[in-house]
Amino acid sequence: MVATVKVWDPLVRVFHWGLVACFAVAWISADTWEDMHEVSGYIAAALIAFRLLWGLIGPRYARFTQFLRRPTEVVAYLSDILKGRERRYIGHNPAGAAMILVLLLFMTGTALTGWLYTTSMFWGSDWVEEMHEFLANSLLMLVGLHVAGVVLASIRHQESLVRAMVSGRKRRPAGNDVN
Repeated sequence: MVATVKVWDPLVRVFHWGLVACFAVAWISADTWEDMHEVSGYIAAALIAFRLLWGLIGPRYARFTQFLRRPTEVVAYLSDILKGRERRYIGHNPAGAAMILVLLLFMTGTALTGWLYTTSMFWGSDWVEEMHEFLANSLLMLVGLHVAGVVLASIRHQESLVRAMVSGRKRRPAGNDVN
């Protein structure tokens, strides 16, 4: 049996999978089921608001101060990935943390422009609709990159990050791992 440590608390995991579900529902229901599309957008916005708060007051691995890194550290980590020598992180690695930040920004922008489009001031505004669609399409690409990063890290570190995001647990740190 492999010794594990608790990494992601239940609220981080509910947020993650809830946002996945909201994005999927919003994507599928776009241009088809307007009410479902809007509700999933509002739920996504509420989840993001919660995550921003939880990133400030939540447990260790939920806090932004624990995993957000300087751009130079992210670039160095990406370089290490290309060289096949990236270190294993118990929490989010620098590339994953940067992706989280970008995903949160794009999802927030998507939710905001979706809401703006429902207001009397921006109803029928082409630039708001185009921005909303651009952000949503960009999110689809970013989600693909995120999934590819998860698969790569899972293979390289011989550890299922999907399972860890379900159970909240990862293999105990060893050797050169970053706690």
